[in-house]
Amino acid sequence: MSEQDTHLIWVLADDRAGNINQAIGVAEALAQPFKRVDIGYTKLARLPNIIRGASLIGVDVPSRMRLVAPWPDLVISAGRRTAPVARWIKKQSRGHTRICQIMRPDSGESAFDLIAVPAHDRMALRENILEIPGAPHRVTETRLLIEADTWRPHFKGLPAPRFAVIVGGSTKKTTFTRDMADELISRAIEAARAVDGSLLVTTSRRTGPENEELIAERLAASGLGYHLHDWTSQDENPYFGYQALADVLIVTGDSVSMCCEAAAAPGGVYIYAPDGLASERHQRLHQSLYDGDYARPMQTGTELVPFRHPSLQPARLVAQRCLELLRATEHQDSI
Repeated sequence: MSEQDTHLIWVLADDRAGNINQAIGVAEALAQPFKRVDIGYTKLARLPNIIRGASLIGVDVPSRMRLVAPWPDLVISAGRRTAPVARWIKKQSRGHTRICQIMRPDSGESAFDLIAVPAHDRMALRENILEIPGAPHRVTETRLLIEADTWRPHFKGLPAPRFAVIVGGSTKKTTFTRDMADELISRAIEAARAVDGSLLVTTSRRTGPENEELIAERLAASGLGYHLHDWTSQDENPYFGYQALADVLIVTGDSVSMCCEAAAAPGGVYIYAPDGLASERHQRLHQSLYDGDYARPMQTGTELVPFRHPSLQPARLVAQRCLELLRATEHQDSI
C-alpha cells in the first residue's frame, strides 16, 4: 500500500457492540489503517438528534479529549448517538472530513456524505443514501478460514454434518418463550440425529436462564455429540468457529446482526422466526435474505439440510462508496 492510498480514518465506537461491529466491518473492508475512537455518553445523549445537531452534547469528558485535530479524511459512525459527533467533526474540519453513517442518523441527513441503510429499513432514497442487503459485519472468507483452523481441533470428535444453533432471545418488543426454546432445540436435535451428525450450540444474554437450562437438558439427554457455549462462560467464544465449521446454521430471527453474519458463512442458513419472535422490521430482513438465496425459513416440516448460498458481504458495498468519497476529496485538494 502506497502513502497515496493511505488516509486518516476514524471509526466512532460507542457502547453498543452491534454498532461497533458494523462500523469496524466497513473500515476493515477498506483495507487501510484506521483509528478506533471510543465514545462515551452522558444522560444528554438521550435527547433527540434534532436538538443535539452537529455537536458534542451528550458526549462525556474523556471522549471529548480524544476528539482533537488532525481531523480525519473519513469518519465511519453507526447508530443514532454517534451521528451528531460525526457531524461535529466535519464542522471542525471545515468540511474536509467525509462522514459515512451506518443506519438512520435521525436528523441532519443532508450533512452526511453517505448514509448506508439496510433495504428492510425502507428509508426514502436520495443521492447520499446507499441501500444495502442487510447489516455490515466482520465475517469475511479470510476470517472464516482462520477461525476454521483455530477451532477444528476443538471439534474433531464431533461427527459431520455439524448443526450450529445460534440462540438469541427476547427483545424490547418480543419474547423468546420456553415453548420456542423447546421447539428450536428439539428440531435441531431431530435433524442431527437423522444423519448421525452433531450440534454446536451457543446462547446469548437475551436467551434467559430458564431457556438456557432447558436447552442444556435437551442436549444432555439427546445422546448426540455436542459442544455448548453458555454466554456467561469465561472460555473463549467459539461463535466464529461455529460459523466456519458448521454444515448447517440455525439462527433465531430476533437479531439483524446474527442473521447477517450467518448468511456470510458457508453452511446452509435457516432462520427460526415463529410468530411473536421477530418484529415486522426483522421479518422484512428475513424475506430479503430468502429472496437473495442467502437463507431459508425454518418452518414446520422444513428439512434442515446443507445447501450452498452466496456470502452476504454488505460492508464491501459501503467501503466501495467510501473509497469513492476519498478519491473525490483527493481531487478537490489537488485543485
